[in-house]
Amino acid sequence: MGSPYSSNPKKSRGRLFFEEESAFRSAFQRDRDRIIHSSAFRRLKHKTQVFIEHEGDYFRTRLTHSIEVAQVARTIAGVLGLNSALTETVALAHDLGHPPFGHTGEDALNDLMAPFGGFDHNAQALRIVTMLERHYADFDGLNLTWETLEGIAKHNGPVTARLPYALAEYNDQHDLELTSHASAEAQVAALADDIAYNSHDLHDGLRAGLFSLEELSKMSILEDCFREVDRKYPALDEERRAHETLRRFFGVMVEDVIAQSQHNLKDLSPKSAQEIRWAGRAMIRFSNKIWSDLKVIREFLFHRVYRAPSVVEKRREVTTAVHALFPHYMAHPDQLPRPWCGPDAAEEGETALARLVTDYISGMTDRYALQQYDLIFKERS
Repeated sequence: MGSPYSSNPKKSRGRLFFEEESAFRSAFQRDRDRIIHSSAFRRLKHKTQVFIEHEGDYFRTRLTHSIEVAQVARTIAGVLGLNSALTETVALAHDLGHPPFGHTGEDALNDLMAPFGGFDHNAQALRIVTMLERHYADFDGLNLTWETLEGIAKHNGPVTARLPYALAEYNDQHDLELTSHASAEAQVAALADDIAYNSHDLHDGLRAGLFSLEELSKMSILEDCFREVDRKYPALDEERRAHETLRRFFGVMVEDVIAQSQHNLKDLSPKSAQEIRWAGRAMIRFSNKIWSDLKVIREFLFHRVYRAPSVVEKRREVTTAVHALFPHYMAHPDQLPRPWCGPDAAEEGETALARLVTDYISGMTDRYALQQYDLIFKERS
């Protein structure tokens, strides 16, 4: 049985469009299954995490990243007495709105969409699950529960700045209470995201040869992990040494979140999920010590991985592709494939067209975006 502050599917605020509940799945389990079976989730297989999808078979993609996040989130939720199905659902859905080429693609689309309301991948994820997935007879989107939609919209915290248009449009018809924190389950999904990428981006950076294991061994948060591995396995080869060390680092982060969150929850002693939302601070957190140590890891990743010369060069190439595709489709909406292209595609105004073009481009996989770029522009040269 869950804690008094876990999200109870039987007390869900429901779906925008009424549906009879399943006889054998909870509302949150049903949400999770709809995410897994969605087209957007399948496309994550060919979307960048850090390295462009086709650069190597062993690097994480958005799909494998999302699966790792869900695994961590499910574990933490179980220990804290939270609803594992809702936690897993938010974790699996949290990156659905990412365009091709990861944050590079997001930055490019945000620049291009600046005159039309900007672009934000969390808001785009909400747009996907509430409108762009079009498979069901009775509604557009996946008709997910309020709790899942809330988690997608604000798992990183309250949304108090100017709302991205995709979020504002939906919130006008289905209030997600954006100024409060999300449920504890959604907060767990957010921290699980941090845990996953802090670990696997180091792993992928090592595999790509962007830095050495020796460099990692000098970081304070990793020193004890290296020490334990070297004591237990003094003659271990470098590849296994790296795996064992980063595996322990992973454990350190998970254990810290659990311990700190248990302390926070005990201190607040919430009697309901709603008390978590209005606590005024996040309940699921790292300790101050680990959070400070992780800043060093993030700084290292920024300079040695995300801004590594080889990665930056690839960023330039894919940014060029996005910056070329967007104005092309704006000028030639008739070249958008069905169902994106219709006789009235350009007649509803420039903003409506820009958002349609953005929906199309942001849904592209890495390989498809590059194929379209080559097809449209390289044939001209």
